[in-house]
Amino acid sequence: MKVGFIGLGIMGSSMAYNIFKGGHDLIVYNRTESKTKIFREAGVPVAKTPKEVAEKSDVAILMVTDAPDVENVIFGKNGVADGAHEGLIVVDMSTNSPEYAGKFANMLAELKVEFLDAPVTGGDVGAKEGRLTIMVGGKKEIFEKVKPIFESMGKIIIYAGPVGSGQKMKLVNQIAVALSDLAMIEAIELAKFFNLDMEQVYKLLSTGGARSFTIESYMPRLMKGDLEPGFKLSHLRKDIGYALEEAKKDKIPLFATSLIYQMLLSTENLGYGEKGIQALIKLYENLSKAQQS
Repeated sequence: MKVGFIGLGIMGSSMAYNIFKGGHDLIVYNRTESKTKIFREAGVPVAKTPKEVAEKSDVAILMVTDAPDVENVIFGKNGVADGAHEGLIVVDMSTNSPEYAGKFANMLAELKVEFLDAPVTGGDVGAKEGRLTIMVGGKKEIFEKVKPIFESMGKIIIYAGPVGSGQKMKLVNQIAVALSDLAMIEAIELAKFFNLDMEQVYKLLSTGGARSFTIESYMPRLMKGDLEPGFKLSHLRKDIGYALEEAKKDKIPLFATSLIYQMLLSTENLGYGEKGIQALIKLYENLSKAQQS
């Protein structure tokens, strides 16, 4: 199938390139044209609009920031909907909410276009290495059609259920990621107070009972003072916000999730929203400075 990919950010660029390396016929689009350079050099066509992507694709994949961005790319001027044709499959690999997934699916169904919500986890490294975990919601038969494309980007492909189920699965994942981030930061803060050798602390945390993807991926970056994003802190805060909105509907108590949301928001307000999730440590550093002054 011909594949269109819209959104060549930190993860999207690697995901799209892995589709190309997987032998799929690809066309790409990005709002900032400079990010298409690697694709032009590889001979991949670059569309001028999302509409063009839809016109020239059997499957149009979106990897943008948030639900309003998805809506604009699909239904805005020169959007995917303007180039829609019967049989087109739109796949939203962004993270937003089950409610938005249902809304987009219903609107596209009126155009005889199929829809899958398929958010991912694995960060920038997982995207580069083609070993993302992909959670998919939508019709099972449509999932099976697109599965070979997913397999070029990820190692674990989960069919989660009807439309919206992929987003539900991702929000569950993001709660665990956020709280793992908090656990890592607090462990580091206590280790610093104890004046422990951080290399040995990392050896402990990355191999013992506390082992997690978050520690293995982000603690080495922190030890080098690297706050650059594998996954942006503002995006995690956004995802946790969606999780809390869903929980509120059925009055599900998420005590720690509510706390980490406020902590991420506070860190974002300090100016670290565009940094990686490991920048949560800056909230602690600022509090320490305040206490010492």
